[in-house]
Amino acid sequence: MTEVFSLYPLSWTGLFFALICGTMFGLERQILGKPVGIRTSILIIFSVYIFMGIATHIYVDHVKIIGQIITGVGFLGGGVIIAKEGMIQGMTSAATIWVLTAIGVLIGLGHTVLGVKVACIISIILLFLSYIERKFPFLRRGRHKPTPLDGEII
Repeated sequence: MTEVFSLYPLSWTGLFFALICGTMFGLERQILGKPVGIRTSILIIFSVYIFMGIATHIYVDHVKIIGQIITGVGFLGGGVIIAKEGMIQGMTSAATIWVLTAIGVLIGLGHTVLGVKVACIISIILLFLSYIERKFPFLRRGRHKPTPLDGEII
């Protein structure tokens, strides 16, 4: 019966932490109406965790696996960056994808607590800077699109 619930070489704990971290990032992005919401964030961390979890249990060079993951995620990040009417949008969402990947790698390598700590730190930074940008409009000069929290309709 335990085989039915076994995720070997993965773990329920790793999936749980990946779920929590992906939800934290995705919620912040989704509330602000940005690309890479809750579902996408969870899927990115889950997939990276799965690739790393498998890689740690087979005889491969982990650095090569991480390099391939980074290459694939770079493609995803490029997909959310768009140029529209001379303005670039999606840079923070693309950077978020990179961070999600790094957290997935940490969790996949068994560093779940460190992955959660990094996720908390980055989430606090994103929320804090969004708050500061709303309070001080001159900091939004580099922003290309107002968010729903700015009180403006997109």
